[in-house]
Amino acid sequence: MNLNIYLLLFTVLISSSCNTGKLTVVAGLPSSLKEISAVEKTETSSLLWVIEDAGNKNNLYGLDAKGDIIRAISIENIQNIDWEDLTSDYFGNIYIGDFGNNNKKRKNFTIYKVANPEKANTVATAQIISFKLPKNMKSEDFESFFLYNDYFYIFSKDHKETKLFKIPNTVGNHEASYISEVKLKGKHTKVTSADISEDGKTVVLLNHDQLWKLTDFESDDFLSGTTEAITFDHDSQKEGINFIDSNTVLITDEKTKHKGGNLYKFSFK
Repeated sequence: MNLNIYLLLFTVLISSSCNTGKLTVVAGLPSSLKEISAVEKTETSSLLWVIEDAGNKNNLYGLDAKGDIIRAISIENIQNIDWEDLTSDYFGNIYIGDFGNNNKKRKNFTIYKVANPEKANTVATAQIISFKLPKNMKSEDFESFFLYNDYFYIFSKDHKETKLFKIPNTVGNHEASYISEVKLKGKHTKVTSADISEDGKTVVLLNHDQLWKLTDFESDDFLSGTTEAITFDHDSQKEGINFIDSNTVLITDEKTKHKGGNLYKFSFK
């Protein structure tokens, strides 16, 4: 994609701000990808990286600003058990969270590191970071995480409360460290994606009809501060969120019947 076109789109994305819950459609997502579960923009690529969840290919896709597939990379040494979220580091490496657990029977969870996908051809291999929950804790379903100060922070998906865990960004096997939990306000409180702003001051948690903006937290206990619920003006199966500046995020939703399957922009103060 022409760099000038991307910069123009980015300028449009950050030019407006609202906190009324209105989402702006940026692009339609490819019709061939009906179950996009995450979106991530890295520091080193102009592409938007997306994945699909359980039952789909072991592929990482790079989309341009129009939502067209520019890259399709098969990760050959791993399996898509239930890919749910993406994050990245300052070097352009992508991390795939394979930790979906709808029946809450999984005991082992995995994060896959794909080095610099923009430099890959059509096939890549991933490094493997595995973790278990602390002893005596029940299995949890996860759909959201981000990387911050070389630790992964993972939020559980539950209708009663969300639990926060962390593990180091180191290849190998780990036991997750439990940090805290909180009951989120609202009718629908299952967290489907998460991200942190570049300055580390704001965390966003996504749900189908709202997001929660977390601020004023202590250290890395992101659930300890102020929580502001921002309701969207429509409901769809929203699965991916990614900061593009301190007040603006990109959001994706899955295609279900006659709605969804779009890339959105949302700005807040």
